Amino acid sequence: MASSILSNCGLYTLPRVIPSRRSSVKQNSLVLKSCSMLSSSSSLSSSLSSSAGNANVASMSTSLFSIGKGKCSFTREKASFVYDPLSIRTRWRVTNVAAPLRTTVVSESEGKESGEEEFDPSAPPPFSLADIRAAIPKHCWVKDTWKSMSYVFRDVAIVFGLAAGAAYLNNWLAWPIYWIAQGTMFWALFVLGHDCGHGSFSNNQKLNSVVGHLTHSSILVPYHGWRISHRTHHQNHGHAENDESWHPMSEKIYNSLDETTKKLRFNIPWPLFAYPFYLWARTPGKTGSHFHPGSDLFVPNEKKDVITSTACWTAMAALLAGLTVFMGPVLMLKLYVIPYWIFVMWLDLVTYLHHHGYDEKLPWYRGKEWSYLRGGLTTIDRDYGLINNIHHDIGTHVVHHLFPQIPHYHLVEATEAVKPLLGKYYREPKKSGPFPFHLLEPLLKSMAEDHYVSDKGDVVFYKTDPTLRKSRT
Repeated sequence: MASSILSNCGLYTLPRVIPSRRSSVKQNSLVLKSCSMLSSSSSLSSSLSSSAGNANVASMSTSLFSIGKGKCSFTREKASFVYDPLSIRTRWRVTNVAAPLRTTVVSESEGKESGEEEFDPSAPPPFSLADIRAAIPKHCWVKDTWKSMSYVFRDVAIVFGLAAGAAYLNNWLAWPIYWIAQGTMFWALFVLGHDCGHGSFSNNQKLNSVVGHLTHSSILVPYHGWRISHRTHHQNHGHAENDESWHPMSEKIYNSLDETTKKLRFNIPWPLFAYPFYLWARTPGKTGSHFHPGSDLFVPNEKKDVITSTACWTAMAALLAGLTVFMGPVLMLKLYVIPYWIFVMWLDLVTYLHHHGYDEKLPWYRGKEWSYLRGGLTTIDRDYGLINNIHHDIGTHVVHHLFPQIPHYHLVEATEAVKPLLGKYYREPKKSGPFPFHLLEPLLKSMAEDHYVSDKGDVVFYKTDPTLRKSRT
């Protein structure tokens, strides 16, 4: 019976193949033609409600075809055809058809549920940046200078307290605990300077500059040089070529690297120590230095700022050299150098995992497909357990990337406010225990799989080099 229905409609069962992409015009023509033929049949009841749409023929495994937008549906006994503008996919399901394909009968609601499961993270969102902004409570935009300064006083006091305690105890049971704790506090200082760079610390730009230089220079970061390059990162987040921090390598650049460089770049622990080298020479495919005022990173009117920050960095390096002579290199190594590298590991880990390592690969954009909103929505929030408060809730990264002027102490509330609007464009982070050891899994997985993106196309996803992955096993 079902076979005769198909043949009367001019449709025949097909093998398991995936058809080529068709334009929406052809798809809608197919739908209208099929529906008109079916409505003329006395043996079938039909309904038609047309609506133009941009749909893709997504698969043909257990259905004859899959189309989207516009609605046409009819049913008779064991045949069911649903074409629904509100669902992502529309299915024709037939049972007991003498053809080499498995078929099932699904209801319209089941079809919609299936469509929801096939969420496309690269699809343009149905909301605007203004919609997200409107969902954030007004008080979340307010900067409290004294509250911001209280975090500076807290972190600086902890840093000096840890150093004094470790120097006083000076035993090998205490040193490893000190290194981890102090390195984490260096990272907390960096986040405060990061907020100064965004202007979310206070409305006073001179105060932002002073605090930014004190916090960043103390951990050997050139404040203005980094601030400007980080601004480039935010303005181009999610762009396959113009992003600044941990952006993907193109296939061409990847293939130009020698095997040793590839293995270093994609094998732990090297990527976790990359930050100081990035400050001096950036990433493969890009030139310039965060210390040189003539670098490609900066425009002419920024040179004075870069010189100021480089001078502050040099002064800090000189101070550390003097302290090394005064206290001895071994004590300096234990008090400052090892915590510094723990800080570097924190910075690289957090920066990388906020843009990589999600369960499903996320898109990177080029050309007309990129927009500030679509790029920002590829950002990933992470939960760090007890560390969330210590490093000033930097894990609430989606809202921060879209609106970097929001103070860190409002980011959690702002994130909760926008989650209902973002829907599946927001990826709920996996809950952490007291310490975020769970993040090692996505880090290692991403290093093993996310190697490069295609040179072609305006929407691209990471690809895996099978030879490099094989060498890891």
